[in-house]
Amino acid sequence: MSYSARTVFYFGIYLSVIGLLLAATPNTVLDLLGMTRTDEVWIRVVGMLAGAIGSYYIMAARHEMAVLIRMTVNLRSSVVLLLGLFVWLGFAEMPILVFGVIDFLGAMWTWWALRTEGRS
Repeated sequence: MSYSARTVFYFGIYLSVIGLLLAATPNTVLDLLGMTRTDEVWIRVVGMLAGAIGSYYIMAARHEMAVLIRMTVNLRSSVVLLLGLFVWLGFAEMPILVFGVIDFLGAMWTWWALRTEGRS
């Protein structure tokens, strides 16, 4: 597996774990971030979707899907901007930016790996 694929593989594992936690014990994650607890189903749906995306990332990495690996850089780096907008508009609490920062850092890791490999 190439270095860039490994960065996406590890990020896929992170998403799968976060997804599982959000789907199974969402308030544990919310408590860790200092966010408001909820019993609504939306947080579990978000977990399910995060886990699905994580699975896609793992598969893309294992099969060296270069187009998808490159695409993740743009998508993941935009998450922090969108979450920031949600916070600014009052739709979300500030701690949600933790997820955006993690996405951005992961995207920059993949971007750097692609540049190192000359595949960007």
